[in-house]
Amino acid sequence: MSLRVEGLSIARGGVPVLEGLSFAVEPGQALILRGPNGAGKTTLLRVLAGLAPPLSGRIDATPESAAYASHADGIKATLSVTENLRFWADLYGRSFGAEVLDDFDLRALRDRPAGTLSAGQSRRLGLARLGVIGRPVLLLDEPTVSLDAASVARFAAWLRERHLGQGGLAVIATHVPLGLDAPELDLGRFRASPRSTQGSDAAFL
Repeated sequence: MSLRVEGLSIARGGVPVLEGLSFAVEPGQALILRGPNGAGKTTLLRVLAGLAPPLSGRIDATPESAAYASHADGIKATLSVTENLRFWADLYGRSFGAEVLDDFDLRALRDRPAGTLSAGQSRRLGLARLGVIGRPVLLLDEPTVSLDAASVARFAAWLRERHLGQGGLAVIATHVPLGLDAPELDLGRFRASPRSTQGSDAAFL
C-alpha cells in the first residue's frame, strides 16, 4: 500500500489553505510535515484520512487503509487499559497481542481504569491503539504531545520497527525529532494564493 497525492488543493472553513500539493510515500517510508501553526498540517492529514473533502486533485489511497490520530487519545475512561485495547482490536476485527503493552510501556498499567491515567500515560494508551488496529497508513498529528523523552523514544522505536519495518507508511506532523530517516515537506511552499477558487475537482482511488 502506497500513498500518492497529485495536484491537491485543500481548504479550512471554506478558505483555501494549500494548493498544488504532490508527493508520494511508499511502504516502509515516512514523510514529516513541516510548517508554522496554521500552515495546514492538520487540515491536510484530515483530508488524507477522508474526514474532509479536498477542493481538487487526486489522492491514490483508500481512506479505509488509513488511521488518523489527532490530539485526542480516543480512549474510554471507564474501561481498563487492556479493555480499551481489546475494544479497538475487536472493532477492527484484529487479535489483541500483549506485546503492544510492552511496546508502549503499559504492562504495569494494564488493569488500571483509563480515567485514572496521567496525561502521558493516556497518550501512550492512545498511541497503542494504533498498534492493534493494523492500518497500513498512519496519519499522525503531533503524536508525541504529553510524552516525556523516554516515551518519545519508545514511540519512535515502535514506529520504526513495528510499523515502517513491517511495510507500513506514515505521514507525520511533528515539531519533535523522532530519529527517523524520513524526508520533510515544508507546506509553506504550497500556501494557497488569494485568487484560489473553491470549486471541487477531486478524486479518491
